Order: sequence, then structure tokens, then C-alpha cells
Amino acid sequence: MIYDLIVIGGGPGGYLAAERAGQAGLSVLLFEKRALGGVCLNEGCIPSKALLNSAKIADYAKAGKKYGVIAENVSIDHQAVVKRKDKVVKTLVAGVSIKMKKNKVTVVNNEAVIRGRSTDGFVVRAGEEEYTGKRLVIATGSVPSMPPIPGLHEGYGKGYVLTNREILDLAEVPGKLVIIGGGVIGLEMASYFNSAGSHVTVIEMLDHIAGPVDREISTILLNSYRKKGVDFRLSAKVTGITDKEVIFETKDGQQSVPFDKVLVSIGRRPAIEGIGLENIGVETERGRIPTDGQMKTNIPGVYAIGDVNGVSMLAHTAYREAEVCINDILGKRDTMRYNAVPSVIYTNPEVGCVGETGETAKEKGLDVEIVKLPLTYSGRYIAENAETDGILKVIMNRKYRTILGVHMIGSYASEIIYGAAMMIESEMRVEDIRQIVFPHPTVGEVLREIMWEL
Repeated sequence: MIYDLIVIGGGPGGYLAAERAGQAGLSVLLFEKRALGGVCLNEGCIPSKALLNSAKIADYAKAGKKYGVIAENVSIDHQAVVKRKDKVVKTLVAGVSIKMKKNKVTVVNNEAVIRGRSTDGFVVRAGEEEYTGKRLVIATGSVPSMPPIPGLHEGYGKGYVLTNREILDLAEVPGKLVIIGGGVIGLEMASYFNSAGSHVTVIEMLDHIAGPVDREISTILLNSYRKKGVDFRLSAKVTGITDKEVIFETKDGQQSVPFDKVLVSIGRRPAIEGIGLENIGVETERGRIPTDGQMKTNIPGVYAIGDVNGVSMLAHTAYREAEVCINDILGKRDTMRYNAVPSVIYTNPEVGCVGETGETAKEKGLDVEIVKLPLTYSGRYIAENAETDGILKVIMNRKYRTILGVHMIGSYASEIIYGAAMMIESEMRVEDIRQIVFPHPTVGEVLREIMWEL
């Protein structure tokens, strides 16, 4: 059989591309070497949120006295948390499988390698079988970056150095957890294990945490977790790992910190090695597959979506890229835009960001006005939060009075930020947003209130 479309990789981008193509009546073959849902569903987005929700419940219980609720001897049963996490993942993976069957997508659970081209299309091999498709979508995702730090690979082999995959399945909470990298993964795991009872140390090479997040907001997050007992070592370069300690250098010289476990979370890189790109001439650039606005590679009929193109390594970006890709295959006009892709850090407090920051606006020479408000402008926020250092910040194009960026830290940030993304995507003016009726009382009302400051 010659398929209309072959998709390699069953993560968010891959399975949604297969689903949308199947819905449109195309014959689709999907390869996934591990489990449907990819890293996001099995080893990232979803399981980490299950852990973080348990931590949040525990945090609220411990602080219950501030709200008139007395809870004694509050602790986290880590094994029960992991068991629930596994149940959540199993349920959602089953849901993806059902969607594939519903849309008549053929799923092959095996590693796929592109072998070349034939007169009928692209030839892909998995195990002892070869398959042919008229078009090909590469959605193989990404893998953790493992830098050449002395002792790191040895520690990984012995089990005391972990990636995002292994740390989610730990049987016990480590007494001392050292996290190399203060990005999203590192901060979320610091959040959970700090609440679960670990002494957490985060070592970050930059002078701030949370990477490209607005600097003022990342500083608030830093101070919040320092208050909770997380130890941050900034402007620090890890130079070695022994079986007992992580060694690093700062301006003050060489230092070390002991550990029971080490999490390496310094980023991810596209998983494009060994999949046969060279057999059909797909070009790569600095370890990624470049694509155009329709997700096309340099080879006609071959698309690359999700982490492999290295543009925006987020699951929800992959979803949209999948839709753009399939629309192009179906002959529908569509273009991928990245100017309003929101991002969230699911710590407690949450961080939500979309669009330009003050720093990026300055780098681009944009004429902007920046305003901020404390979330205490929301009655609901005050009613629900004993800690009141949350803020909302908006970046406006001064000439056109359109919104270019929105950044916030505080409760419900993850559920509010999509509204800001819609405002940026649709190029709404400040005056337009003022006319929208927001529900009251909500934290999101601050997004309307801040428009009267512009």
C-alpha cells in the first residue's frame, strides 16, 4: 500500500498531523518508537504537571492557617504522587490511541528510518518492513542536551545523574537534589521537589533564571523560591561531577555542592540523527531542520514540525505547525506565525509570557511603552493569595497602540495568557481591549484594567 502521508514521530505535532490528515480522508501511517504522545505526554508536559499539582495542594495545605484552615503534619506521599501521575499518562495515551483509530491512522510502534525515494514516493523502513508514502512529515521531537562535563555521562550510566525522563519516575524523594540549569524544566522540578522535602540547589550559568522571561518577573520568581528554601547559584559554570558532588566555578573561584541526585536540564536539541535525512537530501542547519512558513523543508513533499525545526520547542507550537502543514498538503492557504506563541512556567506562582519583552523590544529598536500593575488590582487575587507580589506587564507599540507583549507572574497566569496571545495575534488596539467586558471578580480583569494606564 502507498500511503498519502507518512508521519515519523508520535508526539504532539506528529499525532495531531496524523489526526488532521485522517480527518480529511487521507491514508496515514504514523511511526512512534516509544509511546504515543511523545516526550510531552509521557516524560514532560503532562506528568510534570501532575506532580506540580500535588505540590501546589501541599503548599496550600501547609499555608492553610493564613486562610483560616488548619492542617497538621502535611506531607507528600511521593510514591502515591507518581502512581497517580502514571495513571494520568496512561489515560491520555489511550485517548491519543483512540483518536488514531477513529481517524483510520495506521500506527506502527517501531523506530523508523528514511531509506530513500522511489517512483511512488518516500520509502521508510521500520524493522524488517518498508513502507511508502507520497508525502512525509518529520516530527521526531528532541532529546536532552548532555554537555561534555567531566563525570556527567558516567553519572548518568550509574543512575545518580538524571534527565527529565528518569526524574519523573524516582521511587523516593532525594534528600539533596542538584539541578544543572535554571530554565523551565529545572525550575518546575525544583518547585516539586522543594515542596516534597528535598534540599534543592539550582546551578545556572546565566546571571538570572528562566532564560528569556522578562527580567523583572524572573527576579520575582527567584526571590519567591529563595524564600521557600531553594538555593540558587547564578553565573556559575559546572566543571565536573563526582559521585558525591557537583563542582562549579563562579567569580569567587571553584565551589562544590553535595548531592544525592543530579538533574541535567540545560535544554534540548532536535532529534534528527540516525533517521535518514541524508538519504533524501533534507538540509539541516546547526542541528535542526529549517522550514518555511508552511513547514516545508528544502525537499518538495517533506515537512518538519515541532522541536526538529528548532524554532519554538513547545508542544502547543507543534500543534499549530501540524495544522499549517496539513492545510498546505490539502491545498488550503495557511502560514505559521511565531510572534504570539505563549509560554508558561508551572511553578507556584505561575509565570505566563507572550510576545516581546522590554529587552527584545529594545534590541529590535521598537518604539514601545511599557506599563505594569500589581495583581492586587484584582479583588479575587487579594481574596485568594496571602502573598501579593504578582504583577502584570504590558508592552505597547507606541505608534499604533497595539499590544506587542504581555508578561505576568501569579495565580491563573497559565489560564489568562492565551487571551493576551489573541490580542497580539489579532493586532488589537488598546482602545479595542477597553471595550471588552471581563468577568468579575477574576485575576484576568487586571489585563483590562492595565489598558487604562496606557
